[in-house]
Amino acid sequence: MSGTFELWDYVIFGLYAIIILGIGLWVSRDKKGKQKNAEDYFLASKSLPWWAVGASLIAANISAEQFIGMSGSGFALGLAIASYEWMAAITLLVVGKYFLPIFIEKGLYTIPEFIEKRYSTNLKTILAIFWIALFVFVNLTTVLFLGGKALDTIIGFGDGSILLNSIIGLGLFAAAYSLWGGLASVAWTDVIQVVILIFGGLLMTYFGLVNVTDSGSFIDGIKYVYEKAPERFSMILSKGEIIKPNGGDAWWDLPGLAVLIGGMWVANLYYWGFNQYIIQRTLAAKSLAEGQKGIVFAAFLKLIIPVIVVLPGIIAYVMNVDDSGLLTTVSVDPGFIGAAGNFANDNAAPWLIKNFIPAGVKGLILAALAAAIVSSLASMLNSTSTIFTMDIYKSHFNKNASDAKMVSVGRITAVVALIIAIIIAPQLGSLGQVFIFIQEYTGVVSPGILAVFLMGLFYKKATNNGAIWGAILSIPIAMYFKVAPKGWSNASIFVELPFMHQMGYTCIATLVIIALISYLDGNQDDPKGINLTKKLFATNNTFNIGAFSVLLITAFLYAMFW
Repeated sequence: MSGTFELWDYVIFGLYAIIILGIGLWVSRDKKGKQKNAEDYFLASKSLPWWAVGASLIAANISAEQFIGMSGSGFALGLAIASYEWMAAITLLVVGKYFLPIFIEKGLYTIPEFIEKRYSTNLKTILAIFWIALFVFVNLTTVLFLGGKALDTIIGFGDGSILLNSIIGLGLFAAAYSLWGGLASVAWTDVIQVVILIFGGLLMTYFGLVNVTDSGSFIDGIKYVYEKAPERFSMILSKGEIIKPNGGDAWWDLPGLAVLIGGMWVANLYYWGFNQYIIQRTLAAKSLAEGQKGIVFAAFLKLIIPVIVVLPGIIAYVMNVDDSGLLTTVSVDPGFIGAAGNFANDNAAPWLIKNFIPAGVKGLILAALAAAIVSSLASMLNSTSTIFTMDIYKSHFNKNASDAKMVSVGRITAVVALIIAIIIAPQLGSLGQVFIFIQEYTGVVSPGILAVFLMGLFYKKATNNGAIWGAILSIPIAMYFKVAPKGWSNASIFVELPFMHQMGYTCIATLVIIALISYLDGNQDDPKGINLTKKLFATNNTFNIGAFSVLLITAFLYAMFW
């Protein structure tokens, strides 16, 4: 099948762009006689219904990291990488029941704001600066680079000739409606974006399966993929069960039961519970109950996401193995060979789109990819501007700033963040399995921050001094665990552990440090400690039934693919 991008593809993609920009700008318009205040801009006037909250959560989450990066990990590791998605469904339920009620009660705009209310302004400022740096230098740049790389592969020749133009185009597209309209524009366009990305992703999987066999049968394709690579459908990996294309045991990325009872919880709780651009949607809900229903809706959507972001990677893997089921430099398509002669795992989804999707449908799937990228970019820009405006500018530079001034500062912040990210993104080069890469290095800081939040939420004796020392000491603890696996030293003092174990042990150690220092500080209930009551965590029947259903389906999936 031709890999060219034809007229109908451009037409469909153009229609998608017009619709998204039109909706975004329409939502962002100032109502007659009313100027946007801070709550309008940063929290969408706290008016989002449950279905918008849920859709926006998924749209913000599914970006190039998942669409491209997780497909690449599906190519390299198989279905086991879906644990990040299926365990996230359970994590969302925990966030909805135990975290969100406290955040709503505190009337938060930002996650750092919780740190101020529970600990101190100094600690809030430190973490606010950290999150801004993370958004600008890691999240925004990575999404822009992967998105640009995908467009370069699908529309161009994969030689980098349109990489920079693609990065700039994606950035400007996201900025076009999000800068003016704030979270309202982002959230309401996300509803459309999530429909497009799920539908487009399902089409990509469908066409991949009908092209994997000569019969052109969807059912035959499913059977063939499973029979050709049954080990790729194992959820709980044993040592040596899967060797990645570039060498190395996949167990080190996903170490067996740790995905259920270990460090995976650290990654997911940090991301879904204390990530500004994720939790901001729930803070913008009409009510606590509405936010919780939105979280359950997102959890259901999470269960189907592996079909569109992991399975295509497995399909691409099967298409490129030899008759004996081995992936070699001879059997694999040249599009998977990187500049250094390595396997470019993250080319899986772009390769499928370019080579096996018919004209017209290719434009729709590209729109789905763009939806995943643009929605996340818009979310990150909005969250960066929210944190800087509320936690840095208003706290330290202009305590009496008017609503109009804060909205203006928010827009300027987003522009600056975008410019920096666009400058840095083309310099990233190939990151191999980018999804795993991001998870591993986020895992250096996430355990300590998670421990600070968990103790702040659920341990009244936790002190500001304990939280500061816990956050500081978590970094050298995390780096200690990096030494042996990275080959920096073979001294016996250093232990070799999978990064998921590293996150788990770092988090536990940080919890102990905070508890110990808090004990030395007097072992008394902190004046800022949170009073937890049974009523605070009460949930309605809709949430309870939905949560039980999610748990049941997740258990079934793990039992099926164990």
